[in-house]
Amino acid sequence: MNNNLKIIDIPQNERPREKIIKYGPDSLSNVELLALLLRTGTSSENVITLSSRILKEVHGLNGLFSASAEELMCIKGVKEAKATQILALCEIFKRFRSFEKSEYKISSPKDVAELLTDEVRSLEQEVFILIMLNTKNVVIGKKELFKGTLNSSVVHPREVFKEALKKSANSIIISHNHPSGDPTPSKEDVNITLRIKECGKLIGIDLIDHIIIGNNKFISMKEKGIL
Repeated sequence: MNNNLKIIDIPQNERPREKIIKYGPDSLSNVELLALLLRTGTSSENVITLSSRILKEVHGLNGLFSASAEELMCIKGVKEAKATQILALCEIFKRFRSFEKSEYKISSPKDVAELLTDEVRSLEQEVFILIMLNTKNVVIGKKELFKGTLNSSVVHPREVFKEALKKSANSIIISHNHPSGDPTPSKEDVNITLRIKECGKLIGIDLIDHIIIGNNKFISMKEKGIL
């Protein structure tokens, strides 16, 4: 498409606004949806070309949802107004996902992975997350406790169980991501898991599982026989 082509010059049935009315939002590409949100392009690019370039520069929707205002405004053609429009959209999505999962029951390791994957998949460092459950295995709390390379010197069981006791949790699940994409547990991951498990026995709060999330895959330490 010609970068200087205006939306009005595009055949009417190919314009994002007309397509969304006639065929519904699921008929639009990610580029077209972003173009509808931004509404206007720049003097040198129409909004569809601009939207396409934004998504390429942030490496797709995952990058868009994790980008900061500063990162967005480093993209040519994106100033404060467009950056804030994108940030607002991303925040609405995150809040909806949080609301959607507010009564979330854990029945399998896959449930944990689905709960956390959107949150951690684009992160460039390890994040340790605590999930707290009631007697029916419904999530009553979720908290990020540690960030960075995880080892026994930074992951303190006392911090884990302090949060669990605050929520009167019956049991807990711990999870962290491997930015490398490979969810295979390290020796340190195993040591941390067994340490927290033993502390849980003393306190009376069971550690149900430790889920490690990689790139479109995960590993359950319970299923691996480590717990």
